[in-house]
Amino acid sequence: MLDIPLPGRVHVEHRSQATRQGVCDAVTQNAQAKQLVESARRAAPTRSPPRPPGRPRTARPERTAMNAPHLPKVAGIDPSVPAPAHTSAPAVPPPPSAPTSCATADPPVQDRLAGWVSDLTTLQELTERLTRTSELEGALRELLRAGASLMGAGRGLVTLHPDHHGGHPLTVGLGLGHADIGHIETIPHDPASAPGPYVRLLDDLPPVGDRSGRAHPDIPGEDDLDPRHREVAARLGYAASYALPLESAAAPTGETPSAGRVGAAVWLYDEPAEPTERQRHLAGLYCGYAAEHLVRLLELTRARRTLGALREELLPGRLPRVPGIRLAVRHRTGPQGGGDWYDALSLPEGALGLAIGGISGSGPGATAATARLRASLRAYAVIEGEDPVAVLSDLELLLRLTEPTRTATALFAYCEPGTRKVVVAGAGHCSPLIIGADRAEYVETSLSAPLGMLACWEAPSVEIEPAPGETLLFYSDGLLNRPGDAMDRSFARLHSAAASVPRSARRDPEAIADHVLRTVLPDGPAGPGDEDVVLLVAHFD
Repeated sequence: MLDIPLPGRVHVEHRSQATRQGVCDAVTQNAQAKQLVESARRAAPTRSPPRPPGRPRTARPERTAMNAPHLPKVAGIDPSVPAPAHTSAPAVPPPPSAPTSCATADPPVQDRLAGWVSDLTTLQELTERLTRTSELEGALRELLRAGASLMGAGRGLVTLHPDHHGGHPLTVGLGLGHADIGHIETIPHDPASAPGPYVRLLDDLPPVGDRSGRAHPDIPGEDDLDPRHREVAARLGYAASYALPLESAAAPTGETPSAGRVGAAVWLYDEPAEPTERQRHLAGLYCGYAAEHLVRLLELTRARRTLGALREELLPGRLPRVPGIRLAVRHRTGPQGGGDWYDALSLPEGALGLAIGGISGSGPGATAATARLRASLRAYAVIEGEDPVAVLSDLELLLRLTEPTRTATALFAYCEPGTRKVVVAGAGHCSPLIIGADRAEYVETSLSAPLGMLACWEAPSVEIEPAPGETLLFYSDGLLNRPGDAMDRSFARLHSAAASVPRSARRDPEAIADHVLRTVLPDGPAGPGDEDVVLLVAHFD
C-alpha cells in the first residue's frame, strides 16, 4: 500500500491519435500514475482520524492543486487541465440558468400590461368627470378638455347635429372664440361629403357607421386642401387637426327615433403633428362613451325645454293694464319643473285680482295640477273675487276632491285701484311685503294652514290701504329658501333688499323687481337651489 498523505483525483488528457512519438510515451506514464492514485484512494480511510481531547474543531482545509501529487509534465501536456471526452474540441456549454420569476420572465409583456392599466385608469377618470356633468354645454367642454389631454392638442371645437338639438346646431370651442369659430365656418362646404350642418372643418369625416377619425397632419403642406382652409389655419395659428365623429348606438326618443351621428369634434395642433395609434384608440373609446352621454343630455334638455315652454304657456302671457296700478313680474322655473305659479287678472268694476301660490310635487304631474288649480282660481275670482276667503275656500274644496294626494299654498288679493284698497287672504303662503317712502314691512296676515291639510279650511282676511307711491311685493318661497339658512334669516334678507331699493327707483316696478332679485339672489336668477322663483310687484300710483 502506498503512503499518500492526501488523496486526490488527477485528470489526464487522452489522445487517440498522437502525431509525435513522445506523446505516446507520456500517455503511458500518465495511465500508470492514474492507477496508483486510484489504488491509494480505495485504501484510504473514509473517516477522519479522531480529534485529540480538548482540541477545538477547526475548518478542514480545502484540497487544492498544492495538496495533489504533481504528475510529470511531458510532451506539452498539462495534467492539471481536465481532459475532454472527445477528440475534437467541443463547444463550451452555457452555464446553467437560474430559475426565473414571473416578474422578470418577459419585460416587454410587463411593460404592455403596465401601459394598459395606465390607459384604463385614465379613461376611467375622464369618463367619471364626464358623467358628473348635468348640463349639455358643460359636457361638451369636458369632452374637449379630455380629448385634448388624450391627444396632446391645445385647442378644439365640438358641434352637435340640429336634428338632435331642437333644430339649432350647438358649437362649443376650446381655446377658440366666437370670431375664430366664425372664421372656420367660412371654409367652403361640400354638401355631398357632409349633408349635415357640421362645422366646415369636419366635412371630410367618414360616413355614418365608421367611427374612425380623419387627420390633417400638415395643413400648410397638403396640396389637395382648399386654399381657404389653409388661409384660415394660418390666420388662427394651427397647422394640423384630428377629427372624430360622435355616434350613438342607442336610439334616442323624440323626434329622431333612429340612432346615428349626433355630432363631431376636432382638435387642433399648433405645429404639424398626428396622434399615435394608441392615442387614436383611446380617443375613439372615450368619444364613443361621450356620445351616449350626450344623447341622454340632449333628451333631458329637450324634455326640460318642452316642460318649461308648457309652464310658460300656462302662466299669463301678459300682465293686465289697470289704471292706477303698474305691475312687474319675475319668474324662473327650476330644473325639475316645480309647482309655483302666479296670476293677475282684470275683474268686474275695474278691480284687479293678484294671486300667487305653489303646489306640492314637481315634474309634468305638478305642472298639470298647477294649470288646473290656476284655472279654477280664475273662475272663483270672477264670481266672488271681492271676498278672497270665499275664493280660497272654494279652491280648497276642489283640491280635496280632485287632487286628494296634493297640498297647495295660495294667496289672493282683491285690489280696487280707485280707493287703493287691498283685501288679502292667505292659505299657508308667505305674507306680502309693502315698500313705501318711509317704510318697508311685512303685511300682518293671519297664520293659516295650506290647502288640503285640514278637513275644512278657513282663515280671516286682512285689509290694507297702500299710500300713493307704495308697492306691494308678492313672492314664492323659492325666493327665500337657501341651503343652510334659517327662515328668519331669509325673511330678514328679503326685508333688507326691499328697504335698500334706491329712492329714484321706488316708482318703477321693473327696477324694484330687478333690485330685489339681484340683492336676494346674487348668483343670478337661477339662485342656489332648484326651486321655482316668482316675484310679483304691484305699484300704486
